[in-house]
Parts: sequence; C-alpha cells; structure tokens
Amino acid sequence: MAQRCRWVVIGVGKYVIVVESGADVTPELRDRYGIVTVPMHVTIGDETVDDGEISPLEIYGRCREMGVMPKTSGCSPADFATVYDRIHAEQPDATILHLAYSEVTTCSHQSSKIAAEGRDYVRSMDTRFVSVGQSLVAVETAKFIESNPEASVEEIFSFAESVMDRVLLGFVPTDLQFLKAGGRLSNVAFLGAHLLKIKPCIEVTEGKFVATKKFRGSMLKASRAFLDHMVSQGDIDFSHIGLAYSMGLSEELRDDMEAYARELGFESVSWTQVGGVISCHCGPTAFGAVLLKK
Repeated sequence: MAQRCRWVVIGVGKYVIVVESGADVTPELRDRYGIVTVPMHVTIGDETVDDGEISPLEIYGRCREMGVMPKTSGCSPADFATVYDRIHAEQPDATILHLAYSEVTTCSHQSSKIAAEGRDYVRSMDTRFVSVGQSLVAVETAKFIESNPEASVEEIFSFAESVMDRVLLGFVPTDLQFLKAGGRLSNVAFLGAHLLKIKPCIEVTEGKFVATKKFRGSMLKASRAFLDHMVSQGDIDFSHIGLAYSMGLSEELRDDMEAYARELGFESVSWTQVGGVISCHCGPTAFGAVLLKK
C-alpha cells in the first residue's frame, strides 16, 4: 500500500510529489522528501497483486514453480484517485505534483490524468524514465522545491525537465527473457544475445528500453564495461552515481562495482535494490546505474 504522506513545504503553500512504485524511491528518500508512491501491479499466472505486496524473491519463486513469466501493469485511475483524495483530505492546501513513470511503457500517466479530472490541485508530467531514473528526477525536484520556496508549478516542472535532459539510465540484465516477455525491448534483434553469451546494455532513451551495446565475458567484466560506457557519454557530474541491482546479484560484485565507480572518480555512491515491477522487467542478478550530466 502507498505510505502515509508527509509534505515538502514551500512558502505558504505545500507541494506533495507523487510517483509510481516502479520508481524504486527508497524508504529513506521517501521519508526525507515526503514522496508518496502509488502501487503498480504484478501478475503471476491468474493472480494480480499490488507492487510491494510480493517480494522479488517470491515473484521469481512462483514463476519457476508455475512455469510462467511475470507481467506488470500500471496504476489505474482508481489507484491514483484513492491516493489523491487521501492527500487532499489530509492537506487540502497541497498541490500534488505527479512525476510520472515513462508514458510510453505504461498506462500510468494516462490513468493519473483521468483521475485528475475535477481535481484542480493535481498537476502531472511524464519524466520519460523508470526506476532509479524516475527516482532521481523526483528527488532532485524535491531538493529544488526546498531551495526555491517561492517557485511556481511551471518553474518546478521546468526544472524537472532540465534534470530529465541530463539523466543517463541503463542496466545489464543476465536473462533477456524477462524483457522479451514484457515486450519492453524496442530493438528485438538483441534478444538472441543470450545464445551467444553476450550481455547487452539496455538504456532508457526517450522513455523506451533500447539495447545499445554488447558486452562479452563474465558479469563482472560486463558490468565494468557498462560503467565505462555510461561515463563516456558526455560531461558527467562525478559528485554522485546511483547503482541499482535486482535480487541475486552477488555482494562480491556489488563491492567491486562500488570500488570501480570510485576509481572512475565518483565522490559518492548509493545503492538501490529494485522492487517488484522492475524485477519483472530485468530479471534476477541485473546491474544498473543512473548518472547525471553537468
């Protein structure tokens, strides 16, 4: 269930940032910035549950037992309406800012717009990102609100756009069957990569999952090559990098990737274990990263 909300206060008004559960905002960041999540959904066989009600471990276990692949679906208008009404009842002066999961991958943004009809206190925009990319946009926007207490909604959304233009998000899956089953990979030629023991780099570009590079060798070698590729894309802000992983990625590899990120020059490193929706897309033992350009 979505958590009870807190608010980022600006001037005499209040803004509440809302994202889908697939943004993978950590509990610490949700608490720090008052970010509220709306549950997306996971389907295994004939059963559909809210994202967060079932762990990635349970998802993979049930899929193995039943011989099926998991499916995901976005938030419904009713999901958003429930959260919007609760926030409005608790804080009627708040303006709700929905920073949406990539619109080209799910119905969530459209559902939010339907739920916002008749609710003039709700504003929404497509972040064009998922998971830790969407989380980064939301957190940077919350920081902007704190630093600019007189900012208007238009100014806040303009800032969010400027962040979106600088985000780099990608990951290296070890099992492409999950992306194939979800229909999330736009260039399907890469789906044969597992036959050749090639690990592709999947990046989020204009909201879509796109395979951009091929890495050969072990997961350790591929993960290092992936970070090299990500930092080669422009004038990177080396103050921070967000690393992400799905269940099963070894602690040894995570330690190595954190050390390697620091070797590359990143001053701070944070980790996020992705939740159910993203685990359904990337499969177990995937490794990812989110960076900002200057």
